Amino acid sequence: MAQAPHPDDHQQTERPTPPEPPAKLPLVRPDRGQGLDFLFGALKAAPDEAGAKHVEAKIWALWTRTSSDTTALLMLRAKTAMAAKQMDIALQLLDAVIKLKPDYVEAWNRRATVYYLQNDYTHSLEDIEQVLVREPRHFGALAGLGMIMRELGDDKRALDAFRQALAINPHLDKVPELVKTLTEKVEGRDI
Repeated sequence: MAQAPHPDDHQQTERPTPPEPPAKLPLVRPDRGQGLDFLFGALKAAPDEAGAKHVEAKIWALWTRTSSDTTALLMLRAKTAMAAKQMDIALQLLDAVIKLKPDYVEAWNRRATVYYLQNDYTHSLEDIEQVLVREPRHFGALAGLGMIMRELGDDKRALDAFRQALAINPHLDKVPELVKTLTEKVEGRDI
């Protein structure tokens, strides 16, 4: 009976992490909903990579923005802990953010990333689901979902997730190559 590989069965190889917000985010206007709708349209219509990256940074800026100084501080400390590879501390900080602000999408996304980096795919998938319930256009979460499905050997679901991510953000790094590879593997080559 064939089983999906257990995450611990994989060699500790270098693998891509889900997309992260850029280090420096541009300032954005307070009209979050309308701003996001406009920015997603602009992202699809971006004429070149530089323009797309600029729009993408504005989207990340809206996603990471919070009116709570406490949330902002906890998120900054979680990011610092992740950079220092102190994942248990990052999880504690992100747990606190989610408890304080359960609708803050980026806390769920960041915690999903930490779980992914720890090979805890079950918890990562649960958090990705929470992200997508709150923001179905979160291309970072969709790309993360694709990576987890690929790690688990579910190439069809990985391909579906990557395609959804690209439909929202056609300028994601490395995702077009993954879609090409998985399309050939799942659907075969054209004759």
